[in-house]
Order: sequence, then C-alpha cells, then structure tokens
Amino acid sequence: MPPASTGASTLTVAASPQPSPVAASATTAPGRLEPGRPGYRRMSFALFAAGVATFALLYSTQALLPAVSASFGATAGQASWTVSAATGALALCVLPMSALSERFGRRQMMTASLTVAVTVGLFVPFAPSLGWLIALRAVQGAALAGLPASAMAYLAEEVRPKALVAAIGLFVAGNSIGGMSGRILTGWIAQLWGWRAALGAVGLLAVACAVVFHFMIPRARNFTPGTLNPKALAKTVGGHLSDPLLRRLYAIGALFMTVFGAVYTVIGYRLVEAPFNLPQGVVGSIFLVYLVGTVSSAAAGKLVARLGRRGALYLAVSTTAAGLLLSLADQLAAVLLGLVLITAGFFAGHAVASSSVSRTATKGRAQASALYQSAYYLGSSAGGTLGAVAFHAGGWAGTVSLGLLAVLGVVSITLYGTRAARAERRRQVPVVSVQHRGMASVQN
Repeated sequence: MPPASTGASTLTVAASPQPSPVAASATTAPGRLEPGRPGYRRMSFALFAAGVATFALLYSTQALLPAVSASFGATAGQASWTVSAATGALALCVLPMSALSERFGRRQMMTASLTVAVTVGLFVPFAPSLGWLIALRAVQGAALAGLPASAMAYLAEEVRPKALVAAIGLFVAGNSIGGMSGRILTGWIAQLWGWRAALGAVGLLAVACAVVFHFMIPRARNFTPGTLNPKALAKTVGGHLSDPLLRRLYAIGALFMTVFGAVYTVIGYRLVEAPFNLPQGVVGSIFLVYLVGTVSSAAAGKLVARLGRRGALYLAVSTTAAGLLLSLADQLAAVLLGLVLITAGFFAGHAVASSSVSRTATKGRAQASALYQSAYYLGSSAGGTLGAVAFHAGGWAGTVSLGLLAVLGVVSITLYGTRAARAERRRQVPVVSVQHRGMASVQN
C-alpha cells in the first residue's frame, strides 16, 4: 500500500478525488470540523484506523511470499500474484469507486469498502489453494479501492481549510503505519506459527480498526449527492489521457512503482536464502526501511524548490539506480544500504510526480489523480510479478536488471520532457519579441 501503497503520504493525497462541485462551495458551510471542536478528534481517529486497516490488508502477503511458496509448492512468480492481484484490482476500481462516492456519499462508500475488505480478510487465511488465495486477494483489493477514492473528498468537505493538512497528515500516518506494521507483524507471527496465523492476525487487526471507524466517523454534513454520468466521466478521462504532460507523469509513477514493487516483492526470497539465511521475522522487519521514505517524501517539496521538478526527478532516479547496483553485493550491510537508497529515491520521485498531476490538471482533478493512482498500482502489480519472474530466471541480478530498465524509462521520459519544454520556450520567444516591438512602435 501503497502507498506503496506503500503508505506514502503523497500517494494517498494525490490519488484522492476532489470534492464534488457542490461540496467545493462548502468551504464556508456551518459545522465544518477543526481542532478543538466536537467531532474533529473522532474523525481523526476514525480515518487513522481506516488507513491502518487499508494498507495492512493490501500488502499483507508481501512479507510472507517465501512461506506461501513453500506451502503451495509455488514459484516466486506464482506467489507474487497474491500481492499483484490485490493492487491490480484496486487500480482498476479506483475510478468507478470515485464516481460511486459522488452519488452515494463518502462515508457510506468508506464504510462499505472497509466492511467488505475486512470480511474477506477473515476468509483469506483459510484459502485451500493458491488460486483461491489470489482470488480472495483480488476481491479484497477491489473493495479497498473505495477508501482512497473517498477519504480525501470526505476531509475536503467536512474539515475547515486551515485544519485540512493536519487531518490529511493523520490519515496518511495511518496508511504508513498500516503498510509497515502489517508487513512486520506478519513476518514475526509467521516465524512462530506460520503464514496462515499471520494473515489471521492482520485480519483481526483490520476488524478492530473497522469497528473503531464505524463508531467514531462523524456523519457527513456537507455532502450533496451528484448524478452518475458515464459519458461526462469518459470525456474527462479522455481529456487527461490526451495531455502529453499528464501521460508522462502517469508513466513515471508506474515505472517508479515497478522498481519498488519488484524489489520489495522479491527481497524476502533473497534474504531467506544463502548467503544471508535470515529468519522470517527479521525479513519482515526489513520493512522498517519505509521510514526513510517518509523523510524523503517530506523533503521532495524542498528539492523541487531548489532543483525544479525535472531536477528533483533526476536526483530521485539516480538515487534509486545507485541503490539497485549496491544491492547486488553479498554483504548484508550493502544490501540494506541499497534498500535505503531505493526507498528514498522511489518516495521522492513518486512525491514529485504525484504532486505534479494535481498541479497540471486544471479541470477534473479528481479523475486526473485517480488515473495516476491507477497507473501507480498497475506498476506495483507489474513490478511484483515481473520482478519475481526475473528472480526465478536470473536471481537477484535479474530483478535488479528489470529495475534498471524501469529507471532508464524514467530517465528517457524526463529527458524528453526537458527537451519538449525547451522547444516550447524557443517557439514562444519570437512571439514575445514581436509583441514588444509592436508595442514600442505604438508608443513611438
């Protein structure tokens, strides 16, 4: 999770729908929540709990893939579908869920999504075969799509603008903690009692979070139902996909997530084998490296201010590539440092790309952001599966090669964007010069 997801803050914010036109005018509506007023703390805890449940469930099998492979006699590529099916289904369902939340309400959509996902999560540990496990995970991912599609819109409609950043921050913290703790929790429980017990523990954690959410989330006061208009939605989506800059940003997000998904899907297989031979619990604890991503995401704004958007992307992609190369060493310290660099580079690059989507789209920002999230999670699915296949074919070097190819794709797209921007500036300079000369002649 995702946001990953990984749980990255920018992932969640960028992918969230904007409020409906009617709700957008509610910035002055009475009863909006803010710190110190009744309901704000309840709302914050409710969405924090929802964030924990969402990303704990979404990536619950990622740290368990070696154990799942051993249990079902599956290859890394086959077992990786327990992650890719969930993220892929989420990617495909974000846009429809976003449209449904406009019609039926943010609170209702979040409640229904969380209820279905948690219920499925209680059946996941009892999957009799790998095929059943993958199918249940796909249903779970589709259900979870309703949360990121609705949470940000709910906050935008119900919280005063001055308190919005703080409210989003707490929801994002839930994403990060859920994504990280879910992997760590499953790793240690699987080492003691097996992977089924680990998934059961995540399911129970999600149940507790769902109960907290249900009883604490305040009733929506500023939501006005809209109408479902598939034709208008298709026109907006088509407009975004025809925008060259948005297409580049979607591709960059997908490629960055391809690297990240491949690395963190396969790293467990590498670390449980020689020369490392780490126990499952320690492998799960590797996901503490995600904390580095929290720092690099927060620093992305400063990087853009200093280096520009493309300069920040070049730095992020260079850091990621350096981490991939360093991880090829057979020393654990070098591998861990490589993971730190990969994580820092990914989160920074993702932060730059996702924030640029909302900045670029002047209309239909909800759909623009949803498309980015779809590309992002499709990249996660592709990276997880292709990374596992590459690992099966060529070991860790095969996975690194796939990551470097994706990094090269980001560099190529960014270079193309740089050249396109320079060409556009050259075309505009003569026009400006002619206008200045014309004004000078008039004044003379």
